[in-house]
Amino acid sequence: MDKKVSIILSTYNEAPVIENTINEIFKNLNNVEIILVDDNSPDGTFEIVKKINNLNIKAYSRKVRGLGSAFLLGLINSSFDIVGWLDSNMGSLANRLPEMLELLKENDVVILSRYVEGGKDLRSKPRVLASRLINYICRKLLSNNVKDYTSGLFLMKRDVLLSAVPVASGHGEFFIEFIYKAQKNGVKIIEIPYTQNPDIEGISKTASSFFRFCHLGLNYIIRVLLTLLRRN
Repeated sequence: MDKKVSIILSTYNEAPVIENTINEIFKNLNNVEIILVDDNSPDGTFEIVKKINNLNIKAYSRKVRGLGSAFLLGLINSSFDIVGWLDSNMGSLANRLPEMLELLKENDVVILSRYVEGGKDLRSKPRVLASRLINYICRKLLSNNVKDYTSGLFLMKRDVLLSAVPVASGHGEFFIEFIYKAQKNGVKIIEIPYTQNPDIEGISKTASSFFRFCHLGLNYIIRVLLTLLRRN
């Protein structure tokens, strides 16, 4: 019997792509539930999801925003022993999920990585530069065993949570601390290459303004330093 998988999606203004992403997940995995957490999207994202007639979708709408806390809410409401995260506007990557699931037979976490051999990042030059800089800092200050600390695209066995629990605050920086603690505590992690395509105009929230872009980058660096200070 196929392994049962819980996939967490966080959405904010994903109306143009969310139905396709959901369809791609169901197309590529047989026994899967989707836990979707929408941060009060004004573009009707949640309404689109609610109209999809599938009992394997758990959809939650909330008033607050935050990628880390959305992941935590999804994790709390997930049912299965394998849990994953997929960016809501990267539905094309759902075809990698079967391969990732297969690799979990010998590993505890499988990460889609831009920084192992074969991986690429085709976004705008400022975003590529910022991502490379943050990951360089992570590898220098934390550990070189993980190459893409900011990927956030992964499948894991639920019992990884016995070794590391995500401090689910902020944006995607929560993944840096979580994956570092996991590998530090002996969790077996494998990274496989993927190509991050250019951002879909109007969809990316990270690059929505220069100020927000810089603010998020600073938060990532602060999180790296906090990770070093925390004992557990």
